Amino acid sequence: MTVLTPTVRTWVRTSLFWIFAIAVALLIAVAVMVTRGAAGSGGAPLSPTNAGPVGSMAVAEVLRDQGVTVVVAATITDALKALARSDEATLLLHDSGQFLARNQLTEVTAAATHTVLVEPGFTQLRALAPVVKSAGQVSGVLQADCNVPAVVNAGTVTGGGSGYRVDDGTEGFAACLGSGDERVSLVQFAQDGRTMSVVGTVDALSNEHIAANGNAAFALTLLGATDTLVWYQPTTADLHAENAPTVGELTPDWVSSVIALLLLVFVAAAVWRGRRMGPLIIENLPVTVPASETLEGRARLYQQASARLRALDALRIGSLERIARMSGLASTATVDEVVLAAAALTGRDAGMVKDLLVDAIPVSDRDLIRLSDQLLEFERAAAHATRPA
Repeated sequence: MTVLTPTVRTWVRTSLFWIFAIAVALLIAVAVMVTRGAAGSGGAPLSPTNAGPVGSMAVAEVLRDQGVTVVVAATITDALKALARSDEATLLLHDSGQFLARNQLTEVTAAATHTVLVEPGFTQLRALAPVVKSAGQVSGVLQADCNVPAVVNAGTVTGGGSGYRVDDGTEGFAACLGSGDERVSLVQFAQDGRTMSVVGTVDALSNEHIAANGNAAFALTLLGATDTLVWYQPTTADLHAENAPTVGELTPDWVSSVIALLLLVFVAAAVWRGRRMGPLIIENLPVTVPASETLEGRARLYQQASARLRALDALRIGSLERIARMSGLASTATVDEVVLAAAALTGRDAGMVKDLLVDAIPVSDRDLIRLSDQLLEFERAAAHATRPA
């Protein structure tokens, strides 16, 4: 009895590739997690819970030691609730992913006494500080050059981050920590009784550089001016469906034209091919095909494939069957028996008969015609020999 159920060894052998692929994927995932854990990232850049080099956990912990209540807000709702619980609160807003819409930006900053915009992008500047423009990157050590308390206490600040400039003729704006090429790293101004600080020196707030130059004094003075600090870094959880762009807004203008053109081409091709195939017809079954058509069809197939030997063998098989019946042999007679009987019947050499009936191979159409004629002539000779006198 044959067992059709695969064994464990067969299953393992056939599934070896997928087992190996899954094992490699698991090893890569473990390696990535271990690497991230070893790096101590613990969160996003400038996150107060991130103890890694790019995090800002050191600043948050020192502020807590100085009596400042640091609230980490995960969403805009959390940020608004934390700001509402305090009469005077500082909001650190670091929206590096540009998740907040204009109305969300104005709503959350209006609830804070002092808003610190950390490395804001175009959308945030246009909504909250339209006279402030992005001006590339700044680097090096920046010297104190204004009377803003955080800058005065720091003396020098690490300038790694974004630079900004204020439109000419604008009054009431303090542009500080200039890099010598009309780019500054801090812009502070008052708006509707509230203070707004645009900060581009992100390196000065990071764990890696907080102890360098006057970065610690700069960060603690800027963020510790009030008793409450709401540290808010927006994520995708703050995206609103009504603010999301539609498919039409995301699609380039040329896509609609291309889709319409493709539909027209499809319809034209369907009509063209449909007319070419013609209308449907009803045919009664079964269909009787004349033997001559079958013979002609097979002959054309042999001709297209240049199957000369196969065509000759088809003729030989018919001749052998008819000669065997003429010689009185049984249907189970072998080819050699038929060849010997045919040779004896016609009085020809057995070797020549076998070459004609079995061994000869046509190498051209001329050989095929010649052998088929010889086969027909031999079969007629056999029939004449068996005919009664």
